[in-house]
Amino acid sequence: MAFISNLQISDLAVLLFFIGLYGAMSQRNIIKTIMSVGIMDIGAITFFMMANFPANAKPPIVGTPVEQMADPIPQALMITAIVIGVSVIAMCLAMYMRVAYRYATADWHILTRRLEK
Repeated sequence: MAFISNLQISDLAVLLFFIGLYGAMSQRNIIKTIMSVGIMDIGAITFFMMANFPANAKPPIVGTPVEQMADPIPQALMITAIVIGVSVIAMCLAMYMRVAYRYATADWHILTRRLEK
């Protein structure tokens, strides 16, 4: 008997995505916005992993019957999505460092006011 079902994990993943979306839309701090985008990424990846992994599936290893194997394509795509997500976060942090050095702020509103001048 599983401690937590795939449906519950999928529900938690959707909740995690919407928590990240709320954080990205409501934060004034650039770092917190970047962290919220990372949380959204984790929620989306977790949801797609659970949606494509049946409860009784086994890893696709030699000797496992084909009917019981999990499909490896969604797993490979999610590994790619993880790498892309980490790259996007790293790029955002690098751009933030340049902005913070030049404008000495981490607030979106102050930054947009300074850029309008």
